[in-house]
Amino acid sequence: MTSAAEQEAVAQERAAQGGLPAAVVNGPRRSAPPTVSARPGAPTPLGARFRVGPDGVAGTNFALWAAGAEAVQLCLFDAGGRETRVRLTELTHEIWHGFVPGAMPGQRYGFRVDGRWDPWIGARWNPAKLLLDPYARAVDGEFGLPPETYGHVRDWPEQHVADTVRDDRDSAPFVPKGVVVHDDDDWSDDHRPKTPWADSVIYELHVRGFTKLHPGIPEDLRGTYAGLAHPAAIAHLVDLGVTAVELLPVHQFAHEDHLLRRGLKNYWGYNSIGYFAPHAAYAASGTTGQQVGEFKRMVRALHAAGIEVILDVVYNHTAEAGELGPTLSLKGIDNRGYYRLQDDARRYADYTGCGNTLHVVQPQVLRLITDSLRYWVTEMGVDGFRFDLAAALARSMHDVDMLSPFLAVIAQDPVLRRVKLIAEPWDIGSGGYQVGAFPPLWTEWNDRYRDAVRDFWRGALPDVRDLGYRLSGSSDLYAWGGRRPYASVNFVTAHDGFTLRDLVSYEGKHNEANGEGNRDGTNDNRAWNCGAEGATDDEGVQSLRRRQLRNLLTTLLLSTGVPMLVAGDELGRTQRGNNNAYCQDNEISWLDWSLLEEPGWRALYDLTSRLISLRHRHPVLRRRAFFSGHAHSADGLRDLAWFTARGEEMTEGDWYAPAPTLGMYLSGRDIPGRDERGDPILDDSFLAVLHAGAHPTDFVLPGLPWAASYEVVVDTSHEDQEAVTGLLHPAGTTVSVPARSVLLLRVIG
Repeated sequence: MTSAAEQEAVAQERAAQGGLPAAVVNGPRRSAPPTVSARPGAPTPLGARFRVGPDGVAGTNFALWAAGAEAVQLCLFDAGGRETRVRLTELTHEIWHGFVPGAMPGQRYGFRVDGRWDPWIGARWNPAKLLLDPYARAVDGEFGLPPETYGHVRDWPEQHVADTVRDDRDSAPFVPKGVVVHDDDDWSDDHRPKTPWADSVIYELHVRGFTKLHPGIPEDLRGTYAGLAHPAAIAHLVDLGVTAVELLPVHQFAHEDHLLRRGLKNYWGYNSIGYFAPHAAYAASGTTGQQVGEFKRMVRALHAAGIEVILDVVYNHTAEAGELGPTLSLKGIDNRGYYRLQDDARRYADYTGCGNTLHVVQPQVLRLITDSLRYWVTEMGVDGFRFDLAAALARSMHDVDMLSPFLAVIAQDPVLRRVKLIAEPWDIGSGGYQVGAFPPLWTEWNDRYRDAVRDFWRGALPDVRDLGYRLSGSSDLYAWGGRRPYASVNFVTAHDGFTLRDLVSYEGKHNEANGEGNRDGTNDNRAWNCGAEGATDDEGVQSLRRRQLRNLLTTLLLSTGVPMLVAGDELGRTQRGNNNAYCQDNEISWLDWSLLEEPGWRALYDLTSRLISLRHRHPVLRRRAFFSGHAHSADGLRDLAWFTARGEEMTEGDWYAPAPTLGMYLSGRDIPGRDERGDPILDDSFLAVLHAGAHPTDFVLPGLPWAASYEVVVDTSHEDQEAVTGLLHPAGTTVSVPARSVLLLRVIG
């Protein structure tokens, strides 16, 4: 067996002997770019910060953490792409720094970092590669990933050692540059909505997809931050009644090589490379710093409409992938310092399925993430974050640890502990599924809610125990450590998976457009196509599908917890059965606003808006504490009660028996807490009857002390709610509940 050093020597010898052109490993001959000197500057803050020096000279301070590097050069680029290099000679606490007089906002730049090339110990320094500043606040250009952007010889004939052969070709002409940004905005004119968690309704949307086809947005603003800030876009959000938008990733991201080779791009953006920079492709105003101001104006416009901005952030991995991935930033700055490596340090520990995992236990990585989070709150105005694969961030050395440095830092940070924090509470590593385990301050995507509701409405639940927990706030998961019902972010669909319409139109995925032979995307869809796969002219199937959509939306918006809708589900948006449209930057993913002109889909939108309005008006639907299930008054009325179709309270045996019908009684007389004036919170009481059976059923309405009579508020068996609302039913009578429908009744008397 040969040693690592011997393997490297063999690889280099093969290159020299003509395995590939000598320029690949030796670099092409070129004249050296001009150099200028820098003043010492300061090691903090990290990144590029424009300022005026004590002598009145304006310029930019550059600071880069690169612990194991032997030399760092700052590279400045003019409008024509000509490079000037500045050798940073000052080194303070592993930070290389210097102040460059005359470097003004708009200046494009990158770094070259020199050091040892020894992939067998995880050292991958290569000064031929221009590296993006991890703290760059704007990025100009797009990553195309030609061979020159790889630190190793990407196309080396023997791929099992390709990552060990250094590629010395200059990558600067092929990669984006950071941009110096002057930030003097104090947000004094901004007013954050600060919506309490219990009152929140989240709307997950894609900046480009939501605005790209909107007829009310000027064409030159579609697909951009400015488009989302446009009154036509905001009007839809306000009319619908949502309180927060959760934006799919807007950090600067890159497209994967395998997508570019197939003529596709990463549409969702879960491939971050710049944690401080708004993704430049979503800017209408320009990419040499203008994107920063445009993003801020979008946030201000949403805040003015009472809508919070939550960012979906990807701090678990970067776009540099594994050992065969490109060298764009962190890999070339200090590979061993930023990434989790295996015992064989050539390889990356991959808890994300994306090739690498950031080593959050390392202080400099933790600093990068928390600095980024604070920046987006304090300087960009956002109100919270949804953390992609948050379990990967909570790992200590190997296992998920709820006392990990990341969670501990967030808990004590005076800025971050005050914003909305949402965990996607899993990753793909061992022990990575952590639903219900995150500490107080955190809310979580509750996939057990998703699965139970889907299974109930497709007739696949063996009994209703799980559904009862999910409808009432998932106390089995979250009633510990002071957590509240709003720790559960309830959702039926998300960007990842079927749209709501596709959930009732397809049973199998149809991802052929992704070019992966329909192998990508989950096979566990828990979907029911209502009798036909995909588009159909059968009016009966179409009517049933729309009813199922009404059932799913009504269930979601009546459940205790924080509801999350996906943009377009209220319009009947379809992805044609694609349940993994991450690479579909086209009509498959963009919202089709013409659906609002069709009566059936307009009725779905109207129902969604009606349900959200109902939720806002009635605190019994957005409780701040878990139900007790006990009587709080002499008449024996409990805050939460469950009924069978016979009108009788459910026994323990009923919970374990198959049942297509469930009655849920919510008492408005027993809401914990007091209002802002210190008075008790009183509300109407409601009875919700959920019936997933294929045939109508009789349901006996509970009599006294529960109610004297009931008024119909929502009946999902009807498309036109105005035709049924307000109907009265005396308590104790039997009502016929149509097949597959929800009947929501307000208690009278």
